[in-house]
Amino acid sequence: MLMQTHEARLSALREELKRQKLDGFVVPISDEHMSEYVGSYAQRLEWLSGFGGSAGSAIVLTHKAAMFVDGRYTIQVRDQVDGNLFDYESTLETNHAKWLVANISAGARIGYDAWLHTKSWAETLSAALAKKGAELVAVERNPIDAVWNDQPEPSAAPAIIHADAHAGQSSAEKRAIVADWLKEEEIDAAVISALDSIAWMLNIRGADVDRTPVALSYLVAHSDGTAELFIAPEKVTPDLEQHLGNAVTIRDRAEFTNALGCMKGKTVSVDPEYGAAAIFQALEQGGASAVALRDPAILPKAIKNPVEQQGHRNAQHRDGAAVAKFLHWLSHAPSKGGETELSAVAKLREFRDETGVLKDQSFDTISAAGPHGALCHYRVDEDSNLDIEPGSVFLCDSGGQYLDGTTDITRTVWIAGPGDKSEPDAEVRDRYTRVLKGHIQIARAVFPQGTNGSQLDAFARQYLWEAGVDYAHGTGHGVGSFLAVHEGPQRIAKSAGGQAGTDQELFAGMILSNEPGYYKADAFGIRIENLILVEKREIEGAEGTYLGFENLTWVPLARNMLDLSLLTPEEKQWWNEYHAKTHAILAPQLEGEVREWLEDACRPL
Repeated sequence: MLMQTHEARLSALREELKRQKLDGFVVPISDEHMSEYVGSYAQRLEWLSGFGGSAGSAIVLTHKAAMFVDGRYTIQVRDQVDGNLFDYESTLETNHAKWLVANISAGARIGYDAWLHTKSWAETLSAALAKKGAELVAVERNPIDAVWNDQPEPSAAPAIIHADAHAGQSSAEKRAIVADWLKEEEIDAAVISALDSIAWMLNIRGADVDRTPVALSYLVAHSDGTAELFIAPEKVTPDLEQHLGNAVTIRDRAEFTNALGCMKGKTVSVDPEYGAAAIFQALEQGGASAVALRDPAILPKAIKNPVEQQGHRNAQHRDGAAVAKFLHWLSHAPSKGGETELSAVAKLREFRDETGVLKDQSFDTISAAGPHGALCHYRVDEDSNLDIEPGSVFLCDSGGQYLDGTTDITRTVWIAGPGDKSEPDAEVRDRYTRVLKGHIQIARAVFPQGTNGSQLDAFARQYLWEAGVDYAHGTGHGVGSFLAVHEGPQRIAKSAGGQAGTDQELFAGMILSNEPGYYKADAFGIRIENLILVEKREIEGAEGTYLGFENLTWVPLARNMLDLSLLTPEEKQWWNEYHAKTHAILAPQLEGEVREWLEDACRPL
């Protein structure tokens, strides 16, 4: 029935393409702000195809269609998307331009929504199609919206104030940082379209995107420190007006496009990664000079101030106690039978709710039993829900949103069973220990100022490479402060393929994840993830400035999954020191059986 529904939706889209005189249409997972996670109204790809991942796209032609995903989703896309309706394509092997050129004829008109793609994407694809004698066409109305009869409306939730006590800086101070940058660059204004940048600059938050506390809006920041916020009127409260003050003019979001067209003669910067092609088009058609430059809020947002750093520590300690309660529950409840991936999600949320200050999860919990662990970004639902079987590997990647910080942690555990299922086999131990060794290398890394994430990435992979295996995702991503759990510009990842952020220099104050992994298709997955803070390191005799990482996440690791013969004395020392501090931080927050479990989990090797 589900596949028939998606077949009907695909058929309806093709009929709409005919009405709009189009031969094809590109469907991304995106909104008007180029967000990673989008509101329900913007989940066009999932509605069309059933694909529930956070990264991917589709191209629909009159005679065929294809799904494009990276290495994280090669298994998941086959589970969720009907291969009779869509071909499966890897972005590591092809791209939209190559696929279209191979599958269309001269004269074809391929549609795209200019609010859902970047300018560079549109220019690259347009040039490729022109060589084929085809044309890329910006649609006036998204054809999926035309056939999605029950499409949700964008959220009407009010924007809320994020107190300076948590932000560490006032909105006026942050606007001054951006104004100074504009003056240095001799630019009149910057269009800020990334929702988390707007939230950071104005010290506001919202409830418009699941798991990310942002408010749907646009911001135009001027070189004199003033700004214009374009936001739906129903989202504006008297408290918000008072908070923003006279220096921030509040305008209806519906006026945004016209406002861009009224900036004739001005030089305006737009971030090429987060600025939709339609923004560039509106500015240029109105006579402004649009300059493609990085959003000036991106880097200062990524470098956490002392208040934000301490807030993260506090949030991690609180969240760590909740996760410890969950791991204690996992140590006994599933072995009795009857527990599932969904029941684990609910139990973990229950423990986080007990803190009394949880605002939301920071993303949908990845609760992955057995073979589902091999799906890097698996998301459980009623249809996919598996029992957590004794004698198997269970992976849980989760996080919480708190006013003082955003958390993200992955733990992989062995669900003990009777007899020969009481302990993991040699392969599982080997892979877990190799992942751990890579994790330790990142945690202990010391590097000179000027180092970027791609230069550190191999530290985490080296022991897996020795065994002839690897993982198809980055090793670390930036994390916000009560904002996006995936926050740029910094990353730890391979530089191949031009992945954004891999060439970003790391600065003290940046927060990243440290999450190497291993995935065996149809069998199990392993990932170990902590958050880490870049800090300066004092080294006697050092020639230049050196950096390292402060660990932020303190939750026990899976002792019973180790192959101790693979660990060096230095790695065992790291393990013991890590667990000693974990015990010191968590024990005062726990009691009874959970505290007894913690004592055992943290005893030295």
